[in-house]
This record gives sequence, structure tokens and C-alpha cells, in this order.
Amino acid sequence: MIIGGGPAGYTAALYGARAGLTVGLMEKLAPGGQMGTTDMVDNYPGFPEGINGFELAMKMKAGAERFGARTISAEVTGLELSGDIKTLQTPKEVYKARTVILATGAQPRELGLPRERELRGKGVSYCATCDGMFYRGKTVAVVGGGNTAVADALYLSRLCEKVYVIHRRDKLRAPQIQQQNLEMAGNVEFVWDSIVKELRFEERLTGLVTEDKNTGECRELSCAGVFVAVGQVPETELFKGQVQLDEAGYVSAGEDCRTNIPGVFAAGDLRAKTLRQIVTAAADGAVAATAAQEYLDK
Repeated sequence: MIIGGGPAGYTAALYGARAGLTVGLMEKLAPGGQMGTTDMVDNYPGFPEGINGFELAMKMKAGAERFGARTISAEVTGLELSGDIKTLQTPKEVYKARTVILATGAQPRELGLPRERELRGKGVSYCATCDGMFYRGKTVAVVGGGNTAVADALYLSRLCEKVYVIHRRDKLRAPQIQQQNLEMAGNVEFVWDSIVKELRFEERLTGLVTEDKNTGECRELSCAGVFVAVGQVPETELFKGQVQLDEAGYVSAGEDCRTNIPGVFAAGDLRAKTLRQIVTAAADGAVAATAAQEYLDK
């Protein structure tokens, strides 16, 4: 059984079904996860012109089902992962499996501003490496001060005319070498001690209003896009007390995708790792399914 129908889940389903395993995949919403809500995916191999995220999700689903994987539209509300037989509870049915792959992903932490979700894909983004190319030669803003925010700002500085870095403190939390690299970029402006108070938009984002936390002074910034890098929230609440999680709530599983429970594997954005992209989630799915097959063979 696989919990989660994003790129990790459906790649695991494909590999498992092709290996002759009986595979059920449980997805509470539509296929694709975050990928399914992305207007254009430009960095997944094999699609030189890019592809709509939902279309890519449906192709992944069809590929897995071609080999016999079964999609079950249901939410897992409880589970017992110990023992040789794992039990998954849904509102209507109970499912049992010898192996379980956890692939529920993670959600970006939002700013919590009005119209933020409506503007996603229309100037609001949570992934610079996914969407940065759409803003080549334009002015953008990055919100955050950690490793991801600094890496995003540095990446965008190579593509964009200007990058604002908005941080609620007076210094970054990223390693010093990363900060130095960002400071050497000639087109980056830091907006310290500030938070984003408002999104300006017409059909798309046109700018931001920031507020200085110390003085209360507001400032309007014109920009075509804002990249929110204030962390992610892994979808792992259901697994607490069974699967080992790290301090941030991600599943502790190595490159072999094995968790601390025999027969239980973690794939995709919910796993503790350095890069979370569609291609790395798909890679995790392949590894997890292969590890599950090896576990069953033994």
C-alpha cells in the first residue's frame, strides 16, 4: 500500500506493479499533490516545452495503472504499522498490507495573507528552482532568511533584474559563506526587520507592501513575483508515535528510504533530505518500491 498520490507515490506504484507486486495507492484528493496545482513544470526531464503539473500527474497515474496498480480515493484516518501485517483505516474500509510506502509529501508554509492562494501561479511561488525561469529579467522578492531563502535569492539573482530579500530579523540565519555569496551579487537589496503586510495585484501580482517591525513604517515594492521561503510543513501528523521523525517533523529515512519500522518506507518530500523537487520525489518512489520488493523477497 502507498499513501499519497504525488510523484513519489505514483512512481513507487509504477515500480511496484511492474515488479509483480499487488499495489494499492491511497489518495484523498486529486492525483499529483503539489505538482498537480502547478501551472507549468519546466524542470522535469523529457518535456522540453514544459508540461502542466496536473497533466503530468495524470500521465504518472496512467503509467502506474497500466501495470495493474489500483488507485483508491480515500483518506487514511488511522494506521498500525508494527508487525508483519500493516493496517490502514479509512472512513469506509480497512486495508491490510505487508509493506507500506509513506508518500504524503509536505506543504509550503504560507504567509497567511488575503488572496495569497488565489495568486499562486500568478506571481506567488514557493519554489524558485521550479518557477524562477518565468521571471527572467524581472524584479522579484524572496521572503525568508534561512538556507532555502538565501539559496533561492542567489539562484534568482542570476536570472532576474533585481531581487529583494525580505526578512523579519536584522540578519540572515543561513551559513556565512552563503550570505557572502548573496551580498556579492550586485542586484540584491535586503529589506531588514520587515514583514509582508499586503499583496498588490491586478490579474497578477504587481507588488508588495512591507512593514518595518521596529518603526511601523510601510514601504511599497514593485515586483512581478514573490518567492515565499519560510519553511515547509511535512504531512506526517498521522505517523507520529510510530515512525521516527526529526525535529522538524520529517520522516527519518536514509537514501534507501527505509524507516525505523521493518516493511515501512518513506518517499518524497516528507523524507528528511536536502532537495525537494518532482524529480527527487520520483527517484525516492523508485528506491522505496525496490526496497519494498527486496523486503518481501526476504
